[in-house]
Amino acid sequence: MEPDGSRESPPREGSSCPGQWPFSALGQAFSQILHQFAGQESRRGKARNAALRDLSAVLDAKECDQLFAGSDTSLRGMPEMLGQVAKALGKYAAPPEGPEGGGDRHSEVAEKAAAVGLLFLKLLRKVETAKNSLVCPAWKAGLRHLAGPIYIFAITHNLEQPWTSPKSQGVAGQVLALLLQVTECGSVAGFLHGENEDEKGRFTAVMGLLKPDLNKDSWKSNPATKHVFSWTLQKVTRPWLSQHLERVLPPSLLISDDYQTENKILGVHCLHHIVLNVPAADLLQYNRAQVLYHALFNHLYTREHHLIQAVLLCLLDLFPILEKALHWKGDAARPTTHCDEVLQLILTHMEPEHRLLLRRTYARNLPAFVKRLGILTVRHLKRLDRVIIGYLEVYDGPEEEARLKILEALKLLMQYTWPRVPCRLVVLLKALLKLICDVARDSSLTPESVKSALLEEATDCLILLDRCSEGQVKGLLAKIPQSCEDSKVGNCIRRVQQVSEGAPYNAT
Repeated sequence: MEPDGSRESPPREGSSCPGQWPFSALGQAFSQILHQFAGQESRRGKARNAALRDLSAVLDAKECDQLFAGSDTSLRGMPEMLGQVAKALGKYAAPPEGPEGGGDRHSEVAEKAAAVGLLFLKLLRKVETAKNSLVCPAWKAGLRHLAGPIYIFAITHNLEQPWTSPKSQGVAGQVLALLLQVTECGSVAGFLHGENEDEKGRFTAVMGLLKPDLNKDSWKSNPATKHVFSWTLQKVTRPWLSQHLERVLPPSLLISDDYQTENKILGVHCLHHIVLNVPAADLLQYNRAQVLYHALFNHLYTREHHLIQAVLLCLLDLFPILEKALHWKGDAARPTTHCDEVLQLILTHMEPEHRLLLRRTYARNLPAFVKRLGILTVRHLKRLDRVIIGYLEVYDGPEEEARLKILEALKLLMQYTWPRVPCRLVVLLKALLKLICDVARDSSLTPESVKSALLEEATDCLILLDRCSEGQVKGLLAKIPQSCEDSKVGNCIRRVQQVSEGAPYNAT
C-alpha cells in the first residue's frame, strides 16, 4: 500500500464527520483501499491496481474471517465500508464513458471486470462462511450493503456487450450465481422483488444505486446503465412493479426520447413492460397513460421499421387502458378513439410507402388494428380499400409476409363490415383474381408452401366476399373454370363455388 495514504480515512457517504470510520486493522486496510481508488488522476491507474492487490491480500488474510463477527466494537460500521468498497470496484470495472470507448478500451474493461469478479467471489464466500457460522451475526448487515453493487456489476458484465469477453462474462455469471445462493434466492426475479410476500426484495436498493446515472445529464455517461436498468426492469412483473412505478417510468421515458434509434427501441421496450405489468388504474392516475401515448405516438413518424414494430405492439396493449377513461352514451355517436388516430396515421404512411421492410411492418400489425376496432373500422374503409388493393399488387419477396398479412386483414375487414362489402364487390374481386393469377404464374424463388398459403388465403377471401354479396361472386365466376387453362386458378374458383353452395349468405 502507498505510505502517504496509510493514515487517511475518507469520510463515509452521507456522514459529516470524517472520523466515523472504524480504526481497527481491517478498518484501516479497507479505508486505505478506498483512498487508493479515490487518488489523484495522474496516479489513479497505478493506485487502483495496487488497491486490487491489497484487497485480495486482505480478503485472503486470516483476520478477515472475523469481518462479520460483530462482537468487536471497533468493527462497527464495517458493513457500510464494504458497501463503499463494492461500489468503488464496480466503478473501476465500468465501461468507458461516452464515445471514447473502443476495441482496446473494451478489452481493458473486460480484463478489469474479470479481476474484480474474482474479488467479489472471495467477498461473497466470506459472507457465506459467516452466514453458516454461529459467531458472525453481522453478515446480514454486510450482505445488505454488498448485494446491490455486486448485482449491478454482475449484470453489467454478464450480458453480451462490446465491453465484455467470454472470460469476463463467465466470471460475472459465477458472481451472480453465488450472490443468489448467498441471498437464498431461486432466481433474479426473486432477488429483486422477494421470494415471498413478507420479503421486501432488493429492487428499491438497486434502483437507488442506478438513479444517479439515470437522469438526463448523466444516463449516457455509463453505457451499461441503460442495459442494466432495462434488464432488471424486465425481471420485475405484476403485481410487484406497480409500487415502483414512480422509479421506473421517468427513466424509461427518458431513454425512449433519445435521438439514437437503439435507445428509442430500448426505452419503448421498457414502456411496454410497464404497460403490461402495471394496473390500468395506476396508469390512468395523474394522466400517466396519456403521457405514454403521446411519447409513443411521436415515434410513428420515424422510418425505422424495428422502432415502428416496437411502438405499434406497445400501443396495441395501451389502447384498452386508454379506452377505460372513455364514456359512451348510447344516444350519441361513438367518440373517436386513440386507436382510430393511430390507424389513420398508419394508413397515411402505408399508402405511399415503397420500402419493403416498412411495408411488412405496417402490414404485420394491420390485422390487430382491424380486430381492435371491429365494426368501427368502417370509419377507415375507403383508405383501407386503397391500401389493401395496392399492397396485393406488389410482390413482397420469397416469404410474401406483407401480402399474407394484408389478406388476413381483408378477411377480418369483410367480417366486421359485411354490409358495406357489396358496393366494393367488383374492385375486391378484380384484386383477388389478379393476385391468384399472379401467384399461379409466379416463376420466382418463392417456395411452393408460400404460394399455396397465398392461394388459400385469397380463396378464403373470395368465399367471404361471395357470402357478403349474397352469391354474386359465384355467378360472376361461373364460366371461368371452363375457359381457364391454369389448374391452380381453376382449383381456387371451383373451391369457391363448392363451398358457397348451400351456405347461408348472412353467415360471416
